[in-house]
Amino acid sequence: MNFLKDIFNIFFPEVCLCCHEHLTSNELTVCLICRHDLPLTNFSTEKDNLVEKSFYGRIPIENATALFYFLKKGKVQQLIHELKYNKQQQVGTFTGNWLGTEIAESNRFKNIDYIIPVPLHKKKLKTRGYNQVTTFGESLAQKLTTEYNTDFLIKVSSTKTQTKKIRLDRWKNVQELFIVQNKSALENKHILIIDDIITTGATLEACCNAFSNIKGLKISIACMAYTK
Repeated sequence: MNFLKDIFNIFFPEVCLCCHEHLTSNELTVCLICRHDLPLTNFSTEKDNLVEKSFYGRIPIENATALFYFLKKGKVQQLIHELKYNKQQQVGTFTGNWLGTEIAESNRFKNIDYIIPVPLHKKKLKTRGYNQVTTFGESLAQKLTTEYNTDFLIKVSSTKTQTKKIRLDRWKNVQELFIVQNKSALENKHILIIDDIITTGATLEACCNAFSNIKGLKISIACMAYTK
């Protein structure tokens, strides 16, 4: 199989999604040089990390983490752009496997019952064709031996892109846009809500608020990247 893959790569070479150099047969998605340059947060083993602190006084969460720091015009921004807009869903698998291993080894995120993605509105999902965190969530679920579930949390109204909105406007824009189905199935469970980038945390806050008043429910958060 490796021989056939090598022959295939001669005619259709895979390239690093950061530097666009050809990948070797032992590299996937990102070359080793770029992989070493990616800005890791190491939040998975750090209690009271920056992600957790960003939600203090806003929503009660068990634990939170992000794999990378998100830097403007950096390699992480490039990777997530490839994932969201160029259909390079292997980026989600790459980051999910990496973060999933970190979380599993940290012993901080125990007994996760469901991994739940921040959902897209059905109109945006139809336009894009996929939720950019699907492969990320599926890979996390495999590493943590739990279930990736897209049925519990639903987005009920579409909004314009959140990227360039100030914090207050973003907070207002996402309030009451999410609903939870089958709440009784989540009683006394521990869920891990996932997204691609944490900027102000407004979207994740709105998602967590949608789960309020569910008996015994515990919530943790995991994202690909965190913006300082």
